[in-house]
Amino acid sequence: MHVLRQLRVAIAGLIGTLALAIGSPAAPLAPAFAVHPMPTIGGQTLADTLTPPTTATCRATFGIPCYQPFQIQKAYDLAPLFGRGIDGRGRTIVIVDAFGSPTIQDDLKTFDQTFGLPDPPSFQVIQPVGAVPAFPQDPFGVSDRLSWAGETTLDVEWTHVIAPAANIVLVETPVSETEGVQGFPEIVRAENFVIDHGIGDVISQSFGATEQTFPNAATIRGLRGAVINAALHHVTMLASSGDDGAGALKSDLSCCFPFRAVIWPSSDPLVTSTGGTQLNLDDAGNRLSPDIVWNGAGGGVSTVFGRPLFQRGVRQAVGGQRGIPDISMSSAVSGAVITFTSYPNPNGPNPTAPNPRFHLVAGTSEASPLFAGIVALADQTAHHRLGFLNDRLYELGARHASGIVDVTTGSNPRTFCNANCGTPQEQDITIPGFTAATGYDLASGWGTIDGARFVQELARGDDDRD
Repeated sequence: MHVLRQLRVAIAGLIGTLALAIGSPAAPLAPAFAVHPMPTIGGQTLADTLTPPTTATCRATFGIPCYQPFQIQKAYDLAPLFGRGIDGRGRTIVIVDAFGSPTIQDDLKTFDQTFGLPDPPSFQVIQPVGAVPAFPQDPFGVSDRLSWAGETTLDVEWTHVIAPAANIVLVETPVSETEGVQGFPEIVRAENFVIDHGIGDVISQSFGATEQTFPNAATIRGLRGAVINAALHHVTMLASSGDDGAGALKSDLSCCFPFRAVIWPSSDPLVTSTGGTQLNLDDAGNRLSPDIVWNGAGGGVSTVFGRPLFQRGVRQAVGGQRGIPDISMSSAVSGAVITFTSYPNPNGPNPTAPNPRFHLVAGTSEASPLFAGIVALADQTAHHRLGFLNDRLYELGARHASGIVDVTTGSNPRTFCNANCGTPQEQDITIPGFTAATGYDLASGWGTIDGARFVQELARGDDDRD
């Protein structure tokens, strides 16, 4: 996913304020997106603190709300499921990230202890296509390696929030995924290993590359082995829709493509694309207003894949091409979630010492692991893997199932600042976004979910077709 360049500009003053307000020996703030040359991982780290902040603290100190696990669980109506023992037990969520995090197992334990969550029954870290270089080695620089560590933390900790009794398998690959083909061959091989060995039920991918950064459409089609394999083995494949709204930065970050664009694998018809919403919650997790589209959430139509059969009923929105996202979950800066990490900061005063911090993180990289947790709950309810979801998801949307909550407000335009931004000869480039509407739209897909209802409706799919 592309670097949140516009977002960085918008929050630059905020981050400076945060650093002063925290007043701790915290290391320099590292975005969960790498700045160069790695525009493809999700999430944006907005601040770090020594203690986990409350929503009230975030509003007062940082000017934005932030949410702890119990609030997101409440917002998605998970208590009725948990009360019936539907918590992901017996199912396995696979998280795929380049490099991973050197402290993720200890960090998840601390996260769980802090927020009163149980440890997962099993948490394994595997490197099926080669050993990951020692931390913080990275040919693209320390910032890239830190970005992947932060991304891994978000993925693991927040999928666990939604399905606290699900097993977790973190698959680490040894090559950084950037724009275009870079890193994808290793990811495909690693995912095929997981699928072929029956290791997981749902795979979450919080990364992607703009379709136009691949040499051609045939290159993307040649990298589809894992998504095809997943469908054949009834493994659900998810991917975040991106964090540059309806636009996309070029791989060299000089500016952007002057047209709407989407990222792959989110644009793949065999993948369920997760977009982003903004939640407005009180301190207990109750909604103060309906969700709206997060303006950074990726959405649009593919230039590689034609309209799949499951989108025939929404052809007025997608035209003749595959449209994304399919569904949306929490992702917005205003409503960031909290993660915990302790890996060293090589840029800090003690580059090899543990650096325990709580972070505020946002981006559609949050949405994919959140929805992976939902899929694990539905798999448990159904007593089997649900596999490819899109046919069922679009059936539920078309019949206005109560578990799908329509998002009808918000849009995702993106204004990019050129490399020489601010000079008279350089003008900002604005990519028009898509606007939320009743039913399916290219800003939020079908909208978001009520977890208790949606899980039951998704799991009843086989029965409904009888």
